[in-house]
Amino acid sequence: MTSANGNSEIRKGAVNNRTVILSPARSRRPSDFKSKSDSNRSSGADPQCPFCAGNEHQCAPEIFRSPEYSTSDWKIRVIENLYPALSRDVEVKSDDVDYRHADVISGEVRLGGFGFLDVVIESPVHSVHLPDLAPAEVAGVLLAYKKRIEQLCGIGSISYVQVFKNHGASAGASMSHSHSQILALPVIPSTVSTRFNSMKEYHNQSGKCVLCNINTNNLLIDESNHFISISPFASTFPFETWIVPRYHSSHFHELDEDKAIDLGGLLKLTLQKLSIQLNDPPYNYMIHTSPLQVTSSQLPYTHWYIQIVPQLSTIGGFEMGTGCYINPVFPEDAAKILREVKIPA
Repeated sequence: MTSANGNSEIRKGAVNNRTVILSPARSRRPSDFKSKSDSNRSSGADPQCPFCAGNEHQCAPEIFRSPEYSTSDWKIRVIENLYPALSRDVEVKSDDVDYRHADVISGEVRLGGFGFLDVVIESPVHSVHLPDLAPAEVAGVLLAYKKRIEQLCGIGSISYVQVFKNHGASAGASMSHSHSQILALPVIPSTVSTRFNSMKEYHNQSGKCVLCNINTNNLLIDESNHFISISPFASTFPFETWIVPRYHSSHFHELDEDKAIDLGGLLKLTLQKLSIQLNDPPYNYMIHTSPLQVTSSQLPYTHWYIQIVPQLSTIGGFEMGTGCYINPVFPEDAAKILREVKIPA
């Protein structure tokens, strides 16, 4: 709920160690938030789209498809990115290996631009988007992520795999056909290290996993058998939503088929609610998993989750300069609004 006197609050999240300013005085009513950006949702087929069925020859090489032996009746394709940020043909030199696992690096470091950037085409139909799919079909997309991560686990120089989806041009999508991406890196990004260390600190102080023990008071949106959706206590962005496993799990790719279907249903519901309430906003979602090489002593405090961020605001110099974000919507208000959204039959 919004602060009773309408005052701002400063909050710090235990998961990512990030400080935010909740400032409702800077905004209109939370229920009035609507996207004004074009989400790039297409209403029909595009004969020029390389992601559409029949245009497979226009794409970069395919890694795999589902069903595995399908031809023109494929449901999901995982392909190489035609314009990758990193090269899958350049191996990191062995004398650079120590840099990949360092939490603090003194001085400047240069590594070869090795890594993998893949695209997951979520449907052969141009006008079909992820929340349009049935829960089992969303699960198919999630299991495609799992399969590709498991393949990347076999490459010893890969340290971290980031799954993400950009929906809408202002969220970074260059193609309107529904797709997501998988980026595999030979380093652990600093934001991941910060989250990892914050989870460790919470566990050292409490003896508990921070996400197993997460605050859901007035923040819970929906729940399924194995997952919950919440507005995080220290939300960085308006209507930011997390989907968190109710069971302890360090790595996303531990997901099994039954839990994938359960997650598919909750992810679909969450995206539908955000679309209805916020006028189909551009959005990003990211799967925050653990680094691939974690020790048995680190497993008790590492826990994966999905972060969904509707693109409703812009960041300025204060945010870039401090890493502290100003959010005009209290997460308790966002959770209440999203709980009450009704999905049309």
